[in-house]
Amino acid sequence: MKEQLILIQKDCEKSCADISSLNSLRNQSILITGGTGFVGKWIAEMICYLNEKENFNIKLYLLSRNVELFKTEVPHLAKKSYVNLIEQDVRNIYEIPNDIQWVVNAAGSPDSKEHSSQPIKTIETFTKGTTSLFESCFRLPDLKKIVHLSSHQVYGKINSEKPIDEKQFGSLDAYNLNSIYAESKRLTETYCAIYRNQYRMPIIIARPFAFIGPYQSLNKHWAVNSFIRDGLFGDSIRILGDGNTVRSYLYGSDMAYWILSMLSNGISGECYNLGSSERINLIELANKIVNLLNRNIKINSKSSKESYDNTSIIVPDLSKVFNQLKIEVNIDIDFALMRTIQWNKK
Repeated sequence: MKEQLILIQKDCEKSCADISSLNSLRNQSILITGGTGFVGKWIAEMICYLNEKENFNIKLYLLSRNVELFKTEVPHLAKKSYVNLIEQDVRNIYEIPNDIQWVVNAAGSPDSKEHSSQPIKTIETFTKGTTSLFESCFRLPDLKKIVHLSSHQVYGKINSEKPIDEKQFGSLDAYNLNSIYAESKRLTETYCAIYRNQYRMPIIIARPFAFIGPYQSLNKHWAVNSFIRDGLFGDSIRILGDGNTVRSYLYGSDMAYWILSMLSNGISGECYNLGSSERINLIELANKIVNLLNRNIKINSKSSKESYDNTSIIVPDLSKVFNQLKIEVNIDIDFALMRTIQWNKK
């Protein structure tokens, strides 16, 4: 585990391109809801780096329904003197510490299998959880900013090869079980607008795309996770569906740095894409993983169709992020895949 933690710290250092841009977070208290998930763990690692290497003296609160699991999975973080665990359900927050000044709302899972098996819980976690959090934050005496994590799925279906910017919106079928996640995320963005306008709360929205890196389970059904898992433990990688499907992947330490940069420098009322603009199709992705594993692994493409009318392309336009926040992707897909494989091997 020690070797893995050294890798994490190196990644955090690599992603922190401009430490001075985070200076407003020095000697501050930050709350992360959904604090024990992929996003929460990476932000905790980034704050660990900032505190211990850059003397930021940040006090971190992580709110989760299961803090014992967090203690088991990442004991090195749970034991830090500046990490405080709060065991509460975000849908029913009854109290948060008064010294909190900055908030990242990352509660809820992006796993579509959970959405379809527990649709009502999914909606409540995002909608009721968001309003419960905002009501608690409204009572904080020194609230400075909230970053609310939404989703790129709020953009709906966009038939275009161009990167998606923050003003593009396509169709979304509300009368479809598969739209539960996207619809609930759209509604929580409306709640953000309501609380920002009616109560003058400083809220910005981040719309995540796809992520990659340590702390993301290989048992998740997303393509990159499945490919790495199949490559590590099997003799073939299976591509299900259209191999020309295009995605992009932001590495965990970049994600954490971007979120903290949005927290520190984001403009209230604005929405920002959170992801990489480095596009890659599934066939290319599978081949990169095979080359990195350096094993005799076959790539099998299975599809119910011979051809596809519209290839799915979901890649963010990052012009607004670059222009307003001056942050860039510091870890490319090759390094991200290499590090993720290295981590899982260890």
